[in-house]
Amino acid sequence: MTSKTTKKTNSPVVELIPPPLNESAKTAISYFLSQLDGQPTTELYDMVIAQVEQPLLEEVMAFTQNNQSKAATMLGLNRGTLRKKLRQYGLMDPADTND
Repeated sequence: MTSKTTKKTNSPVVELIPPPLNESAKTAISYFLSQLDGQPTTELYDMVIAQVEQPLLEEVMAFTQNNQSKAATMLGLNRGTLRKKLRQYGLMDPADTND
């Protein structure tokens, strides 16, 4: 956690820095598993990937101002794969659905 002071009031401003993504994921997965209470689960891998992939796509698309070419490059995907994933999560602009 870092702090700064404002010029007007000289009061500290605290910026919260989130933990690394892998720590957040580990904590969330551990919590999820602890809540199973002995109940069987299937397709955990797909569920976890979807939970991470959708917000990743949302944030990258916002960061690139919905520029699919820039987003695909940033993600290391080809544009067709990006478009498929955007459709999968309902993130495709309806005007762009005609391939």
